[in-house]
Amino acid sequence: MDRLAPARAVGFLTAQPIAHRGLHDWRKGVAENTASAFAAAIAGSYAIECDLQLTSDGEAVVFHDEQLERLTEGTGLVKDLTAAGMKQLTIRHSTDRVQTLAELLAQVKGQVPLIIELKSHWDGDERLAVRALKVLKDYRGPYCVMSFDPDVIAAVRRLSPATIRGIVAERASDSYYSMLPLAKQMELRTLSHLSRTVPDFVSFYFEELPWAPITALRADGMPVISWTIRTPAEAAMARRQSDQITFEGFTA
Repeated sequence: MDRLAPARAVGFLTAQPIAHRGLHDWRKGVAENTASAFAAAIAGSYAIECDLQLTSDGEAVVFHDEQLERLTEGTGLVKDLTAAGMKQLTIRHSTDRVQTLAELLAQVKGQVPLIIELKSHWDGDERLAVRALKVLKDYRGPYCVMSFDPDVIAAVRRLSPATIRGIVAERASDSYYSMLPLAKQMELRTLSHLSRTVPDFVSFYFEELPWAPITALRADGMPVISWTIRTPAEAAMARRQSDQITFEGFTA
């Protein structure tokens, strides 16, 4: 497989382990994707992985799920609430409230790298990418954006070519992907989108490594980070097949 992206300064991606949704620990009242989890990651000198969703009024908020129930006492969908409504929600097992992307950037202030996942509804909507790129435009710390959805990363490439971008991937063979058109499933399974997404890195599911297409990309110089590592034994395995780990539940 040909190396498609030009070489760029992406060393920050592999310089330090990446705390998945921040350095969270429910047992200590530190919930995922919260200011407390990000503060803990900064204190540990870990890079931060986080997730963005779009609100009804077009704001990028730091939240993983499409629905509210698992993480908050709220009900329904993130996309149906305003940013103000989201910011009123307290995350379960913590005292933290939902942050906007702008609030996250103000907290981190370039102290550690940010690896920001743009969540997708697989519907061609580019508004989250547009909003995130606008908020990130003047941020001076190291960061990148990534998504499972090639359409989102193709949009990032078109809207902001200088932004470091990546594909989150796995072999796309489980039942989750059956909701997608067959052509989209095949694009994900074969990485045939690379000619239009032209990613700077890949974030890949560690349990499905090694995989020949990823091995080839890595051999050609593309950084590969792996997710989600939950034990030291998994970390040792993942580090043999990738350049850095995204971890949770232990100290990497």
